[in-house]
Order: sequence, then C-alpha cells, then structure tokens
Amino acid sequence: MSHIQLITFDLDDTLWAVKPALIRAEQEQNEWLKQYRPGTVEHHTHESLFEFKKSVWRRHPELAHHISKMREQTLYELQIEAGYSEHEARSGAKQAFEVFLRFRHKVKLYENALHILEMLQPHYTLGAITNGNADVYKTDAAEYFDFAILAEEVGASKPAPLAFEEALKRSGLSAHQAAHVGDHWEHDVLGARNAGFHAIWLNTSNAYWPHDSESPLTIRSLDELPDLVASLG
Repeated sequence: MSHIQLITFDLDDTLWAVKPALIRAEQEQNEWLKQYRPGTVEHHTHESLFEFKKSVWRRHPELAHHISKMREQTLYELQIEAGYSEHEARSGAKQAFEVFLRFRHKVKLYENALHILEMLQPHYTLGAITNGNADVYKTDAAEYFDFAILAEEVGASKPAPLAFEEALKRSGLSAHQAAHVGDHWEHDVLGARNAGFHAIWLNTSNAYWPHDSESPLTIRSLDELPDLVASLG
C-alpha cells in the first residue's frame, strides 16, 4: 500500500494547456482597453508591449511573486502613459484585469484529467500549488480539490518551499506523505524536493532531464499517475 496521503498538482500545463487561455484573455483585455480607454494599446506592437511590460517588471521587483498585482500595475501605467488621470487609470486597470481573469479561467482540461482526479479523490487529499493566478475553483476541476495555494498568497514562487510547506499545514500531513505533480523540472520537481515531497515530473514531450541531480519519477501522461502513486510505499 502507498504511504502517500497528499497529492498536490501544478495547474498550468499540468492539468491544462495554458497558452490558448492566456492568448484569448490578453486579447479580450486589450479589446476592453480599446473600447473604454482608447489610445492605451493601439499604438503598441506585440514587441513594444512586451518591452513596456519588462520595464514595469524592472521597476517593481517587489511584485515579482505577485503576478496579478504586476498585471494591474502594467495596465495602470499603460493608461497613465496614454494621458488618463490617476483615478481613470486605477479603475481602468482593475476593470481590464477582471476581463483578463475571466477569460484566463476558460481553460480546457487535458483529456482524461477529470477522470484521473475522480479516481484519486476518494483515496488522497488533493491540493493545487501554482505560480500562476489561475483559481482551480473557477474551472471544471473545482470539486476535486481540498485546497489551492497561489505563490502570490505566500509571497514566494516555486521552487521556493513556502507553498509546499503551506500545503502541509493545510492538510495536517508530513512531507514524506506527500507527492507533487508538475510539468516544470525546476519549479515543480526541484521545488517539491526542496520541501521533502516525492516529486513526479509530467514530461509529455519526453524531454531530457536537465539537472545534475538524479532524474525524478516521471510520467508521460496523467493516466500513469494513479498506479505510480500507489506504488510509493
């Protein structure tokens, strides 16, 4: 029998492909700006907008682990640059971000992901740990999760151990009873190891393990997860 009692999941590119949702969310956000804050983004190319974002990141390192606040700050500064008042820019940033977030949650889960979560839920505590700003409770996977932790809530992104430690607090379990599943070799695998979790790498592309440490337990699809977790004893 497995001694694992807690399984935590990364979200973006682990339970769903994030890029399509992000592209649409940014498009809808920019359409809102064009309609309600004209002159804010029309003159920007994709490249110049990215450079503007990078300038905001450089000037606000305190927001490095707060991606929602960072996006709102970027939206605010875009409107200030376009000549809008402080009040208009603040309210516009908030409203544009709400549009972005609404569409950011319109994700399509990977095939069979819900079935795997349904299989696991009766036997394990399930949690989400993400560096992004996706709220798993606004997706089709909501009913299967006991808790969810965003990096911006704890003030540190994976691979820092803080979010993993928070997961242990919320579950009341120990690190040796926990396994973390994620697609990112550094954020998820090294982060889980730093916190004493069992690390399971979702490596759908059969990529080479890039770190000089021992390669982790690896699955090519979520279908392999239940048997692997059950074997950890």
